[in-house]
Amino acid sequence: MKIPNLSIIIPVYFEDKNIISELEEIRKKVQISYEIIVVYDLDEDPTFKVVKDHIRKTRSKNIFIKKNNVGSKRGVINAVKTGINYSKTKIVVVSMADLSDDLDKVDKMKKIIDEGYDIVCASRYIRGGRQIGGPFLKGLFSRLAGVSAFYLGLPTHDPTNAFKMFKKSIFNKIKIESDGGFEYNLEIIVKAHRLDYKIAEVPATWKDRTEGKSKFKLLKWLPKYLRWYWYFIINR
Repeated sequence: MKIPNLSIIIPVYFEDKNIISELEEIRKKVQISYEIIVVYDLDEDPTFKVVKDHIRKTRSKNIFIKKNNVGSKRGVINAVKTGINYSKTKIVVVSMADLSDDLDKVDKMKKIIDEGYDIVCASRYIRGGRQIGGPFLKGLFSRLAGVSAFYLGLPTHDPTNAFKMFKKSIFNKIKIESDGGFEYNLEIIVKAHRLDYKIAEVPATWKDRTEGKSKFKLLKWLPKYLRWYWYFIINR
């Protein structure tokens, strides 16, 4: 089978009410060829059965479901690593299963990668970008960190957004050290910037989930974000 242009990695944790809508949104909005890698943590997660049934019903040849098999075998960071390891393509994008990401932007992000960039960030905090809903403090801290880092030299206004596209080759030089949650996004960007990888951004709309409960733990993960923000400050 011909290798697709892109691997779409979707980490899931009890997203059985959202995942089919996410897969359908990808089918409708992404025009380039792709494979989808859904990564789950636990055997009892009903998302596994929902995706397997969907693959069987639609006879999909480009959707795969894999169990998290890295490190502690739990959490979004290891799920993303599992997806990257399994992907067959040279370019990967991470998207959440809760329909929060602006999937209309995937083709544009891939075009920018093809122009020679190594990372493309979907940005809520530039002209044309928006954030709809979500916890106030989470949004405030994210915006303050992103915009302040941009004015200090980081080439994106929104380094904490999980919706990013990468050349997979960057992970030959960038080792993800984060051990909490979504702070790994900031880590990758500040390390990539220090290594002179080319980073671009596109305006995107982020929408808060309508089904299920967010897995984001602001107070627990905030010190981990601050670690990488400080790393950027002292290494810029």
